[in-house]
Amino acid sequence: MKKLYIQTLGCQMNKSDSERIAGILSEHNYIETDNEKEADLLIINTCSIRQLSADKAYSQLGVWGKMKKNRPNIKIGICGCVAQQDKANIRKRAPYVDLIFGTHNIYELPELIKRIENDEKVCSITNNPVIKDQNDFKIIRKDSVNAWIPIIEGCNKFCTYCVVPFTRGRERSRFPKEILKEAQNIIKEGFKEITLLGQNVDSYGKDLGDKDITLANLLRELNKLEGDFRIRFVTSYPSDITDDLIDAVDECEKVCKYFHIPMQSGNSRILKEMNRRYTKEQYYEIVSKIRKRFENVTITSDFIAGFPSETEEEFQDTLDAIDELELDYSNTAAYSPREFTKAGRMVDKFIPENIKYERLERLNEKNREVCLKSNEKFTGKVLKVLVEGKTEKEGKITLNSRADNNKIVHFESNQYNIGDFVNVKITKAQTWCLYGEPVE
Repeated sequence: MKKLYIQTLGCQMNKSDSERIAGILSEHNYIETDNEKEADLLIINTCSIRQLSADKAYSQLGVWGKMKKNRPNIKIGICGCVAQQDKANIRKRAPYVDLIFGTHNIYELPELIKRIENDEKVCSITNNPVIKDQNDFKIIRKDSVNAWIPIIEGCNKFCTYCVVPFTRGRERSRFPKEILKEAQNIIKEGFKEITLLGQNVDSYGKDLGDKDITLANLLRELNKLEGDFRIRFVTSYPSDITDDLIDAVDECEKVCKYFHIPMQSGNSRILKEMNRRYTKEQYYEIVSKIRKRFENVTITSDFIAGFPSETEEEFQDTLDAIDELELDYSNTAAYSPREFTKAGRMVDKFIPENIKYERLERLNEKNREVCLKSNEKFTGKVLKVLVEGKTEKEGKITLNSRADNNKIVHFESNQYNIGDFVNVKITKAQTWCLYGEPVE
């Protein structure tokens, strides 16, 4: 067996892709290793959502290029969004790379690997996805508790700052029977949490031409499967969250009461500039519906600081929105211009770097403030958690767990194992996590 090392950058979809890459190659004489120095094949699975992520990918390729000078027989590959977007420049910047393959070409890997093993330099990038039943391929899942299932890939929204439509293509949903089969296999393997993935997960089914194929109905079917497990889904697009989807989350006892709904800006003019297809008021209405329905629901979001032409007053609308919506947590980033995007061409409207990062710091401070406030609401409450890991220090065992609503909970106990569901009474809240003690 040869040894494979995969480094993954970016989102859960990339991590899921890496699990599939490892599975496919395991059936072609490769076993995965955590030590890059002993690997025969090095692959970096990349993200290009921000320039920093792309820079990290090229930096890692540079490190591996130096390794190859001493070990000329090793093979180096790059895949993911940087490969899909930047294929013309990769060989110029890293001529020692043996394999370049795009987000649509994972299931061609058996043939591609044969070619590089014959010392051929290979680049396989297509804009037309290679459609396969993913159940036909082995998956080596890294997490012992949570399993990811991609149910839809790509996006049709064309937000002016985002490269996803260019790197992942248009929306393509998997058929329900494929997803249900994968879920059944996951449950048999002992996983306790299934996360449904999509760049725009609640658009699921729209491209399949059957009005009954929706995320809401998929949740209902998954909920019927036997077993002690729970279900999550990410990432939602605000205006695609239907009343039926909210009903389904309410009806299905296995579906977590957690919504990740990127807002990106709290100002309607900026939302229009971003080509986000909702207003501030419409976003508020969606959040209000969800909060009225679920008692302990967690709603998280994404925000961009310093989008082209954003004024100080418009940025302040974002800070106000986080407070008014009582958001529980948000992913934050300074605007990063990306090739091919409309916003990337708004050079005359770019915000100076010092102002952009000063706004990001204020955004992060607001995020820390609301996270603590959100966590404090749960002090004294009992949450059902899933144990995901444990640490031992000075004879004490701390179990690291996650509640149905995605809150991180730590508690001391030597009675439970990874994968157990436990009721925990919250005794202390900190900014990023909760502490508690198990109760009957």
